[in-house]
Amino acid sequence: MAWDEWEQLKSEAVQKQSTGMEINQLADSGGGGGGDADLVVHDDQLGKLGNLAYDLRERFRVDSDFARPTTFTASADLFNDGLDTGSALLELHDAWNTQAQTVKEACAHISNHLDFSRAQHAKDDVHVQTGMRDAAGHLMTVSKINDYMK
Repeated sequence: MAWDEWEQLKSEAVQKQSTGMEINQLADSGGGGGGDADLVVHDDQLGKLGNLAYDLRERFRVDSDFARPTTFTASADLFNDGLDTGSALLELHDAWNTQAQTVKEACAHISNHLDFSRAQHAKDDVHVQTGMRDAAGHLMTVSKINDYMK
C-alpha cells in the first residue's frame, strides 16, 4: 500500500466516523448494525455460550489427561534406568499438566462468568421493573408513583 493511499484511507475513515460502535465489520445490507450503538445479548445466547465453555472444559479435562499416567510411568522408568530422557520427559509431563490446568481454568472462568452475568442481569431487570426512586434516591411506593402519573 502506497503512502498516499494510506493517507486517503485515513481521511475517509475520519469523515465516516459516527457515534455508533462497529466491531471489525460493515453494516450488513439487511439494515442491521451501524446505526444502533447498543450492544444486545439475549439470555439464551449467554446460556448457550456458557454451556459450550463448560462442555469444552469437561471434554478437555478427559482428553488432556489421557496420556498422563503412562507418560509419568515412562519418565520414571527411563530415569531409574539412568537415562536423561526420563527427567526431560518428566519436565514435559509437568509442563503439559500446568498448561492443561490453565486451559481448564480459563474455560471454567468463562462459563462461570456467563452464568454470573445472566443472574446479575436478571436481578437488574427485576430492580428496574420494581424500583422507581425519587430525586433523593428513596424507593417510592406504588401509591406515590400513581400520584405522579395523574
